[in-house]
Amino acid sequence: MHVLLTGGGTAGHVNPAIAIAEIFKKKDPNTVITFVGTPNGMENRLVAKEGYPMRHVKVMGFSRSLSPKNFYAAYLAWQSPHKARNLLRELKPDLVIGTGGYVSWPILKAASLEGIPSAVHESNAIPGLTVKKLEKYVDKILLNFEESGAHFSSREKLVTVGNPLRRGFAKAQRDAVRKSLGISENEILILSFGGSLGAAALNRACLYLMTNYVAAHPEIHHIHASGERNYEVCKQMLEENASYESVRERTVLTPYIDNMPELMQAADIIISRAGAMTVSEIALAGRAAILIPSPNVANNHQFKNAKLLADGNAAVLLEESDNLGFLLAEKVDALVENDHFRKTVAHHVKSYARADANELIYEELMALVAQK
Repeated sequence: MHVLLTGGGTAGHVNPAIAIAEIFKKKDPNTVITFVGTPNGMENRLVAKEGYPMRHVKVMGFSRSLSPKNFYAAYLAWQSPHKARNLLRELKPDLVIGTGGYVSWPILKAASLEGIPSAVHESNAIPGLTVKKLEKYVDKILLNFEESGAHFSSREKLVTVGNPLRRGFAKAQRDAVRKSLGISENEILILSFGGSLGAAALNRACLYLMTNYVAAHPEIHHIHASGERNYEVCKQMLEENASYESVRERTVLTPYIDNMPELMQAADIIISRAGAMTVSEIALAGRAAILIPSPNVANNHQFKNAKLLADGNAAVLLEESDNLGFLLAEKVDALVENDHFRKTVAHHVKSYARADANELIYEELMALVAQK
């Protein structure tokens, strides 16, 4: 069977597609997998790392502000499905799956026009614009949150399955990973990241945490991913800080984390945004987390994700503010100094994990192929 996957723009769209590819390969190693993305998207690096072939379509997102670029984006949105049909006729996939991002639009619409079974997976509680536009074209809409169904009219297409999760979350061993990092069991590991593209406010807060709170606590190690576009600035800020020498051996600043499943399981405290995939991965890893929702996303869906967990005592919610670094240090201190609190939050978040998500996704997609 030949499965074509598409999704891009951020790791939050690419990683679910990679996870779905892994599901098919695990079930049948002979499955042919092809990815389709944009020529310059981060999906190229992430997919290449997994060894899958990548093809391209030219399409771009719309700017939220009035911009002449939106005219070109509209032209590509109209033209790209026609060019995508030629690609599908060449590849002849048996199934096409999208995981969001504007690159999903031309491929899934083209699959519909070609009569190829198609599905889209929506991770967030509030569906993205592309997924909404694809509702009438795809055969099936796979949801992470059941509440997302309220935003669709094609009820017969909806199936709640959870989020697909990468194989590393199932096989990573906490003790072995910590040993490889040189971290003993009585030490604390903080893992922080702002998403694949980074987040300026969260970066500043985490650098403050490193050079103030971590500097005063020799039992703490801290790994922070700044995002590729912010790495050089963050590196300079860190190295120019007078406290950096005291934490140099216990801190790591990196542009991007490739082994996220392993590091999540090794961590004691996770600091991150509250995208749906991140929340699902934290739940499966079962770690105490401080969630700082991005205020710059549509429908404030990250806040809703974070509040759902916070209301269940399954995460600590911290909203972005001018004194975010100081407030973050306070939240971290509460988790570090109170083992019972930290372990309680970690225990509660496990109830939000859907361990059978991969199996459900596979069953739904195979049933879709069988129907055709």
